[in-house]
Amino acid sequence: MNLDTRFDRRRFVQATGAAAVATFLAGCSGGDGGDGTTSGDETTDDGGDDSGSDDGGSEFLAEEPDYGGWFDDVDNYEGTVDATGSDSVTVNVGAGSGLSFDPPAIAVSAGTTVVWEWTGEGGGHNVSAESGAFQSETIDEEGHTFEYTFEETGTHEYVCTPHKAVGMKGAVVVR
Repeated sequence: MNLDTRFDRRRFVQATGAAAVATFLAGCSGGDGGDGTTSGDETTDDGGDDSGSDDGGSEFLAEEPDYGGWFDDVDNYEGTVDATGSDSVTVNVGAGSGLSFDPPAIAVSAGTTVVWEWTGEGGGHNVSAESGAFQSETIDEEGHTFEYTFEETGTHEYVCTPHKAVGMKGAVVVR
C-alpha cells in the first residue's frame, strides 16, 4: 500500500466518523420538532402505530421505574416504552435471538390490554406473571396470541418460564 492510498483511507475514515457524530448529535438536539413529544415524564404519540415493538421510533419514559435489577440479564432492555394512552399494545414473544420479549418493558394506562404474539422462534414459550395473576400455555406456533387487561396500577413482572434462566423477562408498568 502506498502513502497516497493510506492518506485517502484515513481522510475517508475521518470524514465518515465526523458525519456520524454530526448525525447523532442532530438527533439528540431535542425540541418539539412537530413530532408530538413533550418534555417531562410523559410523551405523546410519535405518529407510529401502537404495536409496542421498538422500531427505533418508540419513545421511552423520561424517568425509568426502579426494577430492582429485574432486567440485569435481559439482552434487549434499553428502557421502558411509553405506550400510555393506547387501548392495546403488542409484545413479541420469541423476538431477537428467539429468547426475548420485544419490547421487554412497557408503560400503559390502567385498562390497557397487552397482547403477546408469538414469533415462532426460540422453541416453546409462555407468558407467566411472577405474581400468578396470569399465565399462558407454552406454545411454539407463530402468530399465537395471549392477552391480559391490566387494571391495577404498579409494576407487573413476567417471564417465559422455560427461558427465565436465560433472561427472557418483561414488565408492564401500569399508571
